Amino acid sequence: MSEEGVAYASPAGRGVLAATVLGSGMVFLDSTVANVALRPIGKALDADLAVLQWVVNGYTLALAALILLGGSLGDRFGRRRVFVVGTVWFAVGSLLCGLAPTGAVLVAARVLQGVGGALLTPGSLAILQTSLRHEDRARAIGAWSGLAGLSSAAGPLVGGWLVSALSWRWAFLLNLPLAVVVVTIALRCVPESRSTAVPRLDPLGALLAALALGGSTYALVSWGSPAAWAALVVGVASAVAFLGWQRVALAPMLPLGIFRSRAFSAANVATFVVYGGLAGVTFLLVLDLQVASGFSPLVSGSLLLPITAMMLLLSSHSGALATRTGARLPMTVGPVIVAVSVLVLATLPEGGLSWLVALVGAALLGLGMAVLVAPLTATVLASVGDEHAGLASGVNNAVARTASLVAVAALPVVVGLGGDDYADPRVLHPAYRTAMLLCAGLVALGAVVSWVGVPGRADAEG
Repeated sequence: MSEEGVAYASPAGRGVLAATVLGSGMVFLDSTVANVALRPIGKALDADLAVLQWVVNGYTLALAALILLGGSLGDRFGRRRVFVVGTVWFAVGSLLCGLAPTGAVLVAARVLQGVGGALLTPGSLAILQTSLRHEDRARAIGAWSGLAGLSSAAGPLVGGWLVSALSWRWAFLLNLPLAVVVVTIALRCVPESRSTAVPRLDPLGALLAALALGGSTYALVSWGSPAAWAALVVGVASAVAFLGWQRVALAPMLPLGIFRSRAFSAANVATFVVYGGLAGVTFLLVLDLQVASGFSPLVSGSLLLPITAMMLLLSSHSGALATRTGARLPMTVGPVIVAVSVLVLATLPEGGLSWLVALVGAALLGLGMAVLVAPLTATVLASVGDEHAGLASGVNNAVARTASLVAVAALPVVVGLGGDDYADPRVLHPAYRTAMLLCAGLVALGAVVSWVGVPGRADAEG
């Protein structure tokens, strides 16, 4: 590789893109594929709503708590090396998920999956940012956003097909052959890179972050029990301790000075509210389609196919569009479209023509995310130096995962769902509609944050 980096259109450049897209795609796929399988998992393992929440949140918790450490490990010990280790770890966790005999074992395996995802996800974007030529990075990030985002969008369809045709266990076992392909391509095509700007790691920071997120999440999921208050105290105290430690640590996991960048801070606040809203939608939508509308997992996943189509067709162009218009406009318009789509999905009737509403809502959701994701990602990476590419990617991913964690834990509490309520359409459907209105408001807030906080084209050039 030359000092300037490899060309996007070269065989090496295509290999770098393929490895990073497939690797991060597995992580994104498993963020959504499990949602379609929740109802079958609940039946097979006799799991209540709290267990199903932890099937989603155990994975997200490990990602959110450790993804910053994963980015720092890559910067310090080699981005390709940590990326490959994370891929193998993720595959082992997926195998354990597929073999889990009980809900508790499945949750533990999902946590292990999340650890692997935290190692490989920040490395994928950092590898693109440091391996490709400067002039090719926006185009590559746009392609990565579209193709990797496609994995998230395809999750309900892939999961629905696997659950209906085979078993919910294959929604996890699918990752094993994908991991073999990722490791093979990475070892052949991805150049090793590291940064000397990260002399030490911050295990105490990672521990405090995990306690903060884990305690708060447990408190929300088990709200109303005596243990919830103890968990909340642990979570809040750990969060305060984490911020205090980051101010004085010699090598903080999250250098707070990085938030002095207006664009970086605004992009991450927008990420938090938008992805929090999206997590609430994806968690409850597929359950409602199956329980209240009576669709099978395969049909429920298929109804979300327009998300996949819109992401595939449009995301690769949004990076180039943002280069011409500046990031503020697409980062404002994208969340507005997504908020409208969630309002459409809130009108799902209990039975009837809900398939038509779902298709329209999914198409608008895919359009909005296609407009938003690439400019958002490019803004996050461009607001810091190349030496902090892994850190910036890790922070943004941690913010997105934390938002998902909080939304999935809090929404059922806010709308009054608990126990086996998710299996009763008379209880689930009204709660679903209320939740969708709340999620639409969160996403719309992301548009406001982007318009106010993200510099326009003239400001950026100035």
